[in-house]
Amino acid sequence: MDDDALILMLAREILEEAGFRCHEAKSGDEAIALLETHHDSVVLLFSDVEMPGSTNGFALARHVDTHWPHIEIVIASGRMTPEPGDMPDRATFIGKPFALDMVHAHLRRTLPDGKKPAPLRQAV
Repeated sequence: MDDDALILMLAREILEEAGFRCHEAKSGDEAIALLETHHDSVVLLFSDVEMPGSTNGFALARHVDTHWPHIEIVIASGRMTPEPGDMPDRATFIGKPFALDMVHAHLRRTLPDGKKPAPLRQAV
């Protein structure tokens, strides 16, 4: 999820190209509500740091880490980098702007093999 509609569309396209089925949330609060219902079928949270609502990407990552530890977490930002303690230890960070190859390489490098969709496992 992202606070900018164009970046949200780009992120969705990149993740779908990697083989993920995507759910979109326009805020951290909406993401938590969505995960309450769909957490059992979600393997990856890909979120911006800055979002509308009371829950930013760092808080969302900590919530997901606590409640759904099976979900992998990638946080993105073009304005800030995480400080120690901002994100759970198992979460990873990617800077913006990002492109398809950059995100796919990050996911191939950081996701456990069992959570990589076929296109990521097959890519060279």
